[in-house]
Amino acid sequence: MSETVEKPLLEVKNLKKYFPVRKGLLLRKVGDVKAVDDVSFSLHPGKTIGLVGESGCGKSTLGRSIIRLYEPTSGQILFKGQDFSCLKGKSLRQMRSKIQMIFQDPFGALDPRMTVSQILMEPLKVHGIGDSIEQQKRVKELLEIVRLKPSYRNRYPHEFSGGQRQRISIARTIMLQPELIIADEPTSALDVSIQAQILNLLKDLQRDFKLTYIFISHDLAVVEHLCDMIAVMYLGKIVEFAPRDELFDNPKHPYTQVLLEAIPHVGTGKRRNRKVALGDVPSPINPPSGCTFHPRCEKKLNGCEIKVPSLEEKNNNHKVACWPHAPNTEPRDKTHEKTGG
Repeated sequence: MSETVEKPLLEVKNLKKYFPVRKGLLLRKVGDVKAVDDVSFSLHPGKTIGLVGESGCGKSTLGRSIIRLYEPTSGQILFKGQDFSCLKGKSLRQMRSKIQMIFQDPFGALDPRMTVSQILMEPLKVHGIGDSIEQQKRVKELLEIVRLKPSYRNRYPHEFSGGQRQRISIARTIMLQPELIIADEPTSALDVSIQAQILNLLKDLQRDFKLTYIFISHDLAVVEHLCDMIAVMYLGKIVEFAPRDELFDNPKHPYTQVLLEAIPHVGTGKRRNRKVALGDVPSPINPPSGCTFHPRCEKKLNGCEIKVPSLEEKNNNHKVACWPHAPNTEPRDKTHEKTGG
């Protein structure tokens, strides 16, 4: 008997999000910030994809475009086979109950004028789920699930610590029993000890409620703890996509190698010669031609500054957009040949 192939829960196809740049008295458009530029990937139920990269690489914009907090410039977002990018009105609101988001700043994500009970009941009221008694019961259940006391429901956000506020945000996120959660750096504003607690909570919720995650972070050590697949982004594009262990054991793109070298290693007793990317991140308003990483890359070949490499699979579901790893590369620079570049 042939094995049935599980269909992806989410498919992102050639997604772009450009922000117009306007100047002058009449605010005429003079260019675009290509925050997300032709991104494609798929995500299966119960799995976690990590989006990583430096600040400004487009990972948060990608997450917000998928949930349509930002309207995509072009491309498709297929959720369970349905084109989420075309939905409007009631259909969009119903679909959003299945796709929720956890934000980086828990204090900014919570209305300071509302009690915890009011915050958690709001999604139920918007979608017309249950009466007042049933909603209050659900609030108590959710507070216990995220390991907060039900007696906290009458307090306001400013009365809680950062970790507790993030737990409240997570409770609100799972209130409508979503299938996909986009977590935008949910631990970066928290102390290290609290980060571990929140990450463990997210893993427990994934197991208990069969959740699927897109986890956005600049911290590869955190991503390694939580994710099954990792997508490395640079200037709006995915430059490497691989299973977690494959990416950490065999990083192919020079940018990924630099990110991995930046992970702190405590207590080794040895000093390492770390790889450092040359220069600063270019402006997304005027990105470099060809491979956008080539001005900072020590392994660039002749032609890297001309042609844009496509994201191609090499082995073990490992995809990379890099000319040195392409099957047919441009001629190598002799200097690089001598130095093994």
